[in-house]
Amino acid sequence: MKGDRIPDQDHVARLCKNLFFDQGKIQAPAFFLRPEEDILSVNWLEFFNCQGRENEIAALRLAYSNKNLNVKKNARIAVLNAGEVYRKVQREASVKRNFDILHDPIEDEDDPSNNDPSHSGIYGLRPNNEEIAELICETDPKIYPARS
Repeated sequence: MKGDRIPDQDHVARLCKNLFFDQGKIQAPAFFLRPEEDILSVNWLEFFNCQGRENEIAALRLAYSNKNLNVKKNARIAVLNAGEVYRKVQREASVKRNFDILHDPIEDEDDPSNNDPSHSGIYGLRPNNEEIAELICETDPKIYPARS
């Protein structure tokens, strides 16, 4: 439900451009907010109610396709455990803040093709906040190709 905290045992996925990887390892800028953003967009994988990670990733790829999202050939999906990210940032960030990962489905009545019921957000970030982005990277996200 909109505004609910993603459970600690669940996972969120971030679509990342290839330029955010160095020798296969994700880099902090993948988790920077753009200046016009107030949340970091992710998708809640367990929302899809699939058996196994590969099936969740397949469902996410289908969701990207249904939204006509332009997923580049070398783009990747970074999968994060919500609880690990939350605890890491709360324990290690030098500045304490309201930081959370919340379900934030997109419902576009004017254009239903933009609907994204699994959409969620990482709240409490600031643009170019390298420290938080580095902490997120340190949780060792699992990486998957964004295209099958």
